[in-house]
Amino acid sequence: MDIVRDAFWRWKRIMGEATKKAEDLAGNTWQHLKTSPSLAEAAMGRIAQGTKVLAEGGYEKIFRQTFETVPEEKLQDCFACYLSTSAGPVMGVLYVSTEKLAYCSDSPLSYKNGTQTEWSYYKVIIPLHQLKAINPSTSKVNASEKYIQVTSVDAHEFWFMGFLNYEGAVQCLKEVLQLNSLQSV
Repeated sequence: MDIVRDAFWRWKRIMGEATKKAEDLAGNTWQHLKTSPSLAEAAMGRIAQGTKVLAEGGYEKIFRQTFETVPEEKLQDCFACYLSTSAGPVMGVLYVSTEKLAYCSDSPLSYKNGTQTEWSYYKVIIPLHQLKAINPSTSKVNASEKYIQVTSVDAHEFWFMGFLNYEGAVQCLKEVLQLNSLQSV
């Protein structure tokens, strides 16, 4: 009887953990889609990004094509998210490598150069030795709105939000910061 009871409680704990993960994923996905000015645009953006990843051979290849890398540099993880800008949130991917944090927008953004309209991808690159702090936070008004503030040693701040995998991003970024802090001592 103890074996059955133990198995039941173990099953209940496992199901509780699986339910929590599913709820987090659903909440993060919904928040990710809501962050965009257009729900349909966000959904199409994610589909386009997935198609690009398949067509170009994975995130590692996209990372190496998009950013200057050194041969020994390895992509550790990447996260679909938005970068907060003065013009509003910009959908893209945050890459975490053994050398840097690098963000690139999914689509090029327009800007004026004199009288001409030009297009460029929005990119942010922070070498790991320039990384000062990773600060996860949650909106006081809406607990489903979660952010990660990344601060560089020269006091530049970048706010990322709308992560599909917020908890994974926080854990990965904190580990990178901690490891880099240990290496620079």
